[in-house]
Amino acid sequence: QVQLVESGGGLVQAGDSLRLSCAASGRTFSSDAMGWFRQALGKEREFVAAISWRGATTYYADSVKGRFTISRDDAKSTVYLQMNSLKPEDTAVYYCAGGRDGRLYTARYYSRHTQYDYWGQGTQVTVSS
Repeated sequence: QVQLVESGGGLVQAGDSLRLSCAASGRTFSSDAMGWFRQALGKEREFVAAISWRGATTYYADSVKGRFTISRDDAKSTVYLQMNSLKPEDTAVYYCAGGRDGRLYTARYYSRHTQYDYWGQGTQVTVSS
């Protein structure tokens, strides 16, 4: 089993940037699909971004497209989420997630939280106006 630990969250002002990291341990995750989701207070968990195994393809929610960038470094067993031009509506707990056998994923799988097998504990991002 893979364990995920997110870091990099914090309190920033609108327009600022943050980079979230998700460190994996337990076994190699290079063949897994990886994603970021977020959950704001009182709202359901929503898809933010995902990256295919080997990092060939990335997917983004419309609300973050052009502002956020997901990447992975399999040598470091880490997935990143670079967040630029942050807005107050980006305030949420951000979760990293992994899906085994990412080679089997099709495009529609990446945004579905039910397609992910293991999750981190989350990191809080708060954007003030």
